[in-house]
Amino acid sequence: MLSHNQTKLLTALQVKKYRQKYRKFTVEGEKMAAELLAQQRVGVSAIFGLERWAADNAALLQPYLEKFNPVSEAELKKISALTTPNKVLVVAELPDEPFDPAIFQRDFCFFLDGIQDPGNLGAILRVADWFGIPAVGCSPDSADAFSPKVVQASMGAFLRVKIWEMPLEDVLEIMPDLPVLGAVLGGNNVFQAELPTKGLVVIGSEGRGISPAAEARLTHRLTIPRHPSGGAESLNAAVAAGIVAAIIRNH
Repeated sequence: MLSHNQTKLLTALQVKKYRQKYRKFTVEGEKMAAELLAQQRVGVSAIFGLERWAADNAALLQPYLEKFNPVSEAELKKISALTTPNKVLVVAELPDEPFDPAIFQRDFCFFLDGIQDPGNLGAILRVADWFGIPAVGCSPDSADAFSPKVVQASMGAFLRVKIWEMPLEDVLEIMPDLPVLGAVLGGNNVFQAELPTKGLVVIGSEGRGISPAAEARLTHRLTIPRHPSGGAESLNAAVAAGIVAAIIRNH
């Protein structure tokens, strides 16, 4: 049975300041819970699940028995961030990994500049995961990568892609010679441009694109050309990220 304090904490974790205060976030759903419990990088603080879920996942749950709390469907609904709650909610520990410049210096990584839509941010994490992009930097005005909506949209990518929140200028202060690529109007055709073998790929926000401050730091201005018969004004940020990732991985 859920205590009042447990309910209070679990609902508080839906808000960024409390995730940061307690250094915890929530993961919901059978598939992501199974991935989370099977790995070692992200710590597990507590598990709240239906008894039938526990019975169906006895082997997976075995190392975490002391952290398992059986709950009813009504209790799960009370603590869930989902419209339709699943069978299990896991409280995970925010990764406490120091920024590692070496990752940015040896491969391509994304930097998200003001991405505020949680669905887009989660989808970009999935793109990074799919294309083997090891890390994603997020500007402080981007959505929180560990919010319930982003975690759901990432489909477990947060377990494999390292994520840091920091200003772009701080990244480039540490690595001033890092190539910085970004999709902007009037840039070089991304399908024909000479590209570096590593660097930071800046993805701009849904509404305004790359901010003027970030655009000023670009070393490679790229454009994804619109087809002559196309009429869309712009591309979704996650779609643009997918196109650029496909190109840099096959260049």
